[in-house]
Amino acid sequence: MKDLKFLKTEVINDVLVVSINCPGKVNKVSSDLLNEIETIINQTQGKKYKGMVIVSEKPDNFVVGADIDELKSMKTDGEIKQYISKANDILFKLEKLPFPTVSMIHGNCLGGGVELTLVTDYRIATDSTETVMGLPEIKLGLIPAAGGTQRLPRLIGIQNALPLILQGSNVRPKRAKRMGLIDEIVIPYGLKEIGVKKALQLKGKRKIKRKRKFIEWLLESNPLGRSIIFSQARKMVLKQTRGLYPAALAAIDSVEYGYKTNAKKGVEKDIERFVTLVKSYQSKSLMNLFFAMTDLKKNPLEKKAKNVSKLAVIGTGLMGTGIAQVSLPLCDTVLVKDMALDAVSRSMAQIRKSLEKRARSGAIRDFDKEILWGRIVPCDDYTYFKNTDLIIEAVFEDLQLKQNLVKEVEAVTNDKTIFASNTSAIPISLIAKASKRPQNMIGMHYFSPVPAMPLLEIIKTPMTADWVVATALKFGIAQGKTCIVVKDGPGFYTTRILAPYLNEAVFLIEEGVPMNDIDKAMLVFGYPIGPVALIDEVGIDVGAHVAMELGQEFKARGAAPSTVLPLLFSKGFKGKKNKKGFYDYSKPKKKGMRLPNDEVYQVIGKVTPQHIPEQEIQERVSLMMINEAALCLQEGIISSPRDGDVGSILGLGFPPFRGGVFRHIDREGVKTIVDTMMKYYDKGMKRFTPARILVDMAKADKRFYKD
Repeated sequence: MKDLKFLKTEVINDVLVVSINCPGKVNKVSSDLLNEIETIINQTQGKKYKGMVIVSEKPDNFVVGADIDELKSMKTDGEIKQYISKANDILFKLEKLPFPTVSMIHGNCLGGGVELTLVTDYRIATDSTETVMGLPEIKLGLIPAAGGTQRLPRLIGIQNALPLILQGSNVRPKRAKRMGLIDEIVIPYGLKEIGVKKALQLKGKRKIKRKRKFIEWLLESNPLGRSIIFSQARKMVLKQTRGLYPAALAAIDSVEYGYKTNAKKGVEKDIERFVTLVKSYQSKSLMNLFFAMTDLKKNPLEKKAKNVSKLAVIGTGLMGTGIAQVSLPLCDTVLVKDMALDAVSRSMAQIRKSLEKRARSGAIRDFDKEILWGRIVPCDDYTYFKNTDLIIEAVFEDLQLKQNLVKEVEAVTNDKTIFASNTSAIPISLIAKASKRPQNMIGMHYFSPVPAMPLLEIIKTPMTADWVVATALKFGIAQGKTCIVVKDGPGFYTTRILAPYLNEAVFLIEEGVPMNDIDKAMLVFGYPIGPVALIDEVGIDVGAHVAMELGQEFKARGAAPSTVLPLLFSKGFKGKKNKKGFYDYSKPKKKGMRLPNDEVYQVIGKVTPQHIPEQEIQERVSLMMINEAALCLQEGIISSPRDGDVGSILGLGFPPFRGGVFRHIDREGVKTIVDTMMKYYDKGMKRFTPARILVDMAKADKRFYKD
């Protein structure tokens, strides 16, 4: 078949083999790809093919989903509806072909890629660690609208399908086969031949009998049972999202509607829902976040970056262990150092445990597990540090300790070794005062737990060399992190904007506002955890340290922090880690919330309880973070609103559906933000002085983003 740019066809033993190879690194479902699939379907008419095999020519992906760039470029409802309708029409045609169809899945198979495989008769996946399947549309505030909400539940059962649709999580081949999402697992070689053989075997046996658990079948095969499932799903979604993400409820409605009517009508309704959702501010915010994260996966200094084959991690606590863990696949050698070998042993045991878990899940092979394990070198001195490319310290937040480490390390390394600090608040320039090579000093601020948290904040001083920044970026991106580069200063960006946010919550406690009221209000605003609970989680000791570290800067502009955290720390309060925090950890939760710890009030003094409106709590607490972010942009700590938004969401849990601090300002209106801050400023709260950049933008009626 000629004139195809995205697809290639060949006939093997009367079976039509269709190979997907879109321009670029990945295959995406674009209008052009859909047109070519339709062309092939039309050209099969009158041909006596015995089957069709669909395979990808990409080395690490099948089809990764819709072309989001194309989707975002569509300006009208009609364009969006036409795009989704066409995709569905073509998939229905593919589903009705008169011969067996087989999908050969290797690498990422996501979104529209999964929906493409669902219309084929048989699905075979490779056992490669690259192979995963999933429907991530929910993460963009959308639903799978090309049949995913209709065909997937009918294939694997409603109770298996709903979590995949609602969570947007990926499944690996072993689990996918147990669920019935795929029929067979093979090694990633000779995929065309395997597919052709299977297509020939399926002739006359296209309906595959797939086993279902009796209890699942019993519950899902009748309207009453299904209504129970959908009711429970809605309760779970409302509990987790508080109704802030409409796509989740829309997805449940879609699945239920399809069962009440039929798959065809279900798809038609899905198209309507998709068009509505794609216009919502939640979806637009999540798409903007997606594009921002994609941009930040690129290294603008790539040509200056050096390879890191030998890494040393100093400090074997939670952070150091996590950093070593995510670095193993990237380095030939990973040194893990602590003053005491028993601490190193505990860290090694944790890393081994994580490798075992990944091997069991299929993320890595047993063979790879042993290779990775062999790269770790435990040590309690600097003998092995010669010729180390990158050293990351993750020790206690103590300036003198970190400066001593710099001196000790530089005595055994050369001018090609980078020294990175994982400090969350201490300026890198202060640590660098102990260095003979300040140009090699940089901050690499990871977030806990390191393997799970996607953000890496890279901090450069005026002296940091470009090749050092480039190398840190390259290493962080290779670890799978989304990296933002910020300028040095107390608290950098993320810690600096978090501090006043938490500080305002403490001020509210001092004013007599119940802790649970504060946390509930911010949960309703969209944060995953309330600020008071977050202080306990992070540690009152850490909060006290940050308050002291940043206190002078805030005090200098009339925004002195509360003295409560240092006071509590001096009395032995550390939060959840020692079961002595703002909340009482000796008693069970009540309605999902911990009870306040009355001992806190014995330390800070009696307060007169007062209940203030939820909106006031939300305004006061959130505005402190928002204003500080604006100050960071004003001072050049961050280089763009994009970086500020990504940092606030991925690092601090600012509600993703709001798009980040700067997108939120645009949506609310800069003038509204300034006026609200002045409302509290006029009540004597001088810390609510709006950033000059906000005042100027409000006067000029400007926005941070054009779109």
